[in-house]
Amino acid sequence: MADAKVIPFGEEPRARRKARRAGRTGHGTALAPVPEARTEHPPAAVPRPNPGRSLDERIAGGLAFLRRRITGDYEVDDFGYDEELTDQVLMSLLRPFYEKYFRVEVKGVENIPSDGGALIVANHSGTLPLDGLMLQVGVHDNHPAQRHLRLLAADLVFVLPVINELARKAGHTLACAEDAQRLLERGEIVGVMPEGFKGIGKPFSDRYKLQRFGRGGFVSTALKAGAPIVPCSIVGAEEIYPMIGNAKTLARVLGLPYFPLTPTFPWLGPLGAVPLPTKWTIQFGEPIPTAGYPPEAADDPMLMFNLTDQVRETIQHTLYKLLVQRRSVFF
Repeated sequence: MADAKVIPFGEEPRARRKARRAGRTGHGTALAPVPEARTEHPPAAVPRPNPGRSLDERIAGGLAFLRRRITGDYEVDDFGYDEELTDQVLMSLLRPFYEKYFRVEVKGVENIPSDGGALIVANHSGTLPLDGLMLQVGVHDNHPAQRHLRLLAADLVFVLPVINELARKAGHTLACAEDAQRLLERGEIVGVMPEGFKGIGKPFSDRYKLQRFGRGGFVSTALKAGAPIVPCSIVGAEEIYPMIGNAKTLARVLGLPYFPLTPTFPWLGPLGAVPLPTKWTIQFGEPIPTAGYPPEAADDPMLMFNLTDQVRETIQHTLYKLLVQRRSVFF
């Protein structure tokens, strides 16, 4: 199988990048750096799978997709992101969970910019990071521009076999300031969950109580890139795996940050790993602008503390508001 061509960071013409976001063009053709004059003949668009298409059209589309994978006639960026594979395969696998199982409701998507970089900061919960995946589908499927969310993930994700490759293909990258800043300056939507393992591995008794947000590194990154910060609150993920205990000794042996004990896991074996079908709500708050600050603002600890606290309080307040409005965990 031929290897896909990699587009070095910053070498794809701006017009092609904008056309690809607006018209979904260029999915099936590797985009090497070309003169602007050649953009008058863009490669054919690869549409998002449409259940309304005829069987023959879907078969033809699937065969064309396989042919491109075999010949290597597709593109990945310098982070390993494979947009065509994400749109055609990974999103299609996640979408039934998003639409039918968790029945995710999205509010405030208009607060995500139509173009340019932005940093989405969300709470983290659920024992397994399904909230990040549902957030990725929610941004893409609900935003008018069908923007892609590039999540910042923990080191553990990139040392696990198979998970590492899938995460890279889906556009995720290491949670470090350098990668985040490059993506923001490139005009991407970047997602970060500052609670990390403290949030996702907290006991069920602490549900919807935000953990510490660290030292505000995400604020510094947004300030350097001049990107707005969009607070995001997720309700429903806390209850999919109610964590009633933590086998710390076993976690240390396995090299994991925690080993969850839930009412069903590990007592029911593989069946205990099935998440509960809770009803989710994702709400995006009003963006907090950062473009008006001077360059040295990123090194001001007091400013970073104030902005971090503002983002955290906004998310926490919205969580409480959504919980009051919720009729039931499952409906």
